[in-house]
Amino acid sequence: MRFYIFWFLLLTTQPIFAEPMPEDAGVLYIYQVKAEIADVKQALEMAITNQGLLISNTLHISEMLNRTGTELGFPTPIYQQAEAFEFCSALLAHKMAQLHPANIAICPLTISFYRPTTNTDTVYIAFRKINLIGTTAKDLSKTIETLLQNIITEAIDSL
Repeated sequence: MRFYIFWFLLLTTQPIFAEPMPEDAGVLYIYQVKAEIADVKQALEMAITNQGLLISNTLHISEMLNRTGTELGFPTPIYQQAEAFEFCSALLAHKMAQLHPANIAICPLTISFYRPTTNTDTVYIAFRKINLIGTTAKDLSKTIETLLQNIITEAIDSL
């Protein structure tokens, strides 16, 4: 299995690194930044809308996990805060569907951001690698991943 590690040095006073994934974690891209989570959230919102995209939903992941954790046998919170934005591009959705109807399962696109309880000064931003079905799926998958990377880079640059 290949591991993707992105190293970004965006500001000389604030290096940003991607976190390597364990072998069993699947394929995710993870960025980290030392910032307040409210600032990261706002920066991501702006970067998404700057791409002409509309956030269709905000998932309040840590609230759900904290609310249900004790009852399900997980009393120790993992996150101080964890949320995810869902959004999609009509153009990309059409292109994905043209390649193969099942590709619609990729929409909406999701970017998650979280601060674990074990690290109080770092916010992590993550998204899933895109693997579309179809003869020219590799090119469109790369286009979508580049869009997600650009959104995150713009957000981090603005902090």
